[in-house]
Amino acid sequence: MNQPAVRALIAEDEPLLAQALQQALARAWPQLTVVATVGDGLSAVREALALRPELLFFDIRMPGQSGLEAAAELFDAWPAAQRLPLLVFTTAYDQYAVQAFEAQASDYLLKPIQDERLHKTVHKLQQALGAPASEEATLRQLRALLAQPPTSGGQAGAAPARALKVLQAGSGQSVQLVPLAQVLYFEAADKYVRVLTAEREHLLRTPLKEIAAQLDPDEFWQIHRGTLVRVEAIRAARRDEAGRITLELHQRPERLAVSRVYAPLFKAM
Repeated sequence: MNQPAVRALIAEDEPLLAQALQQALARAWPQLTVVATVGDGLSAVREALALRPELLFFDIRMPGQSGLEAAAELFDAWPAAQRLPLLVFTTAYDQYAVQAFEAQASDYLLKPIQDERLHKTVHKLQQALGAPASEEATLRQLRALLAQPPTSGGQAGAAPARALKVLQAGSGQSVQLVPLAQVLYFEAADKYVRVLTAEREHLLRTPLKEIAAQLDPDEFWQIHRGTLVRVEAIRAARRDEAGRITLELHQRPERLAVSRVYAPLFKAM
């Protein structure tokens, strides 16, 4: 069966494992070209946007930015007119893979990667490349994986954290108590998270992921990797000529951008 030239990018922070994967791919899919191998999530996003490969093999745990976070950022920046690359996650954490990936991911590979399992992945990828693109399914799967609550080790599968009722925001030498019921949205900003109510802005040092794990997902929607918005605060969602969606709020003047990963939340548009 003749296959068109297909290119892949490997993101793996352990050079020996990256080399092993590349060699295994050469045996399983000789026609495949690995155009780059990078060791962290930021480089994966940068190189993927520059080289536009059809396949991505992303390690879940990488320095600075996880494979999931890198995929979300990459898909946000990927040209709308070009088909999204197919995504395969690699992980050494069997429990994570079973719980989070088996039902959601396009595919995953447990490390150390076995040739027999890789052959199944290659067959699946070749079939997917020859089929019509189903980007909504890809984005839905990635969104579900990103919604997995983190554990202390940064992996999914932990028990839900205690429900959040009141936020404690530092303000000089004092601490402001902010009822969650007043919060319209959260926005990550460098080392802080901005907390926006109708009238004020507060800053938290708690990572957005930890906050998200304590929120009711029916009450707050993640609309971007750095933004959580109260659903009842949304007045309207508008799509521009380029297909980008922004939200207007009832009690704030600013507009919030919706990333490509979360755009399917607004299906009626």
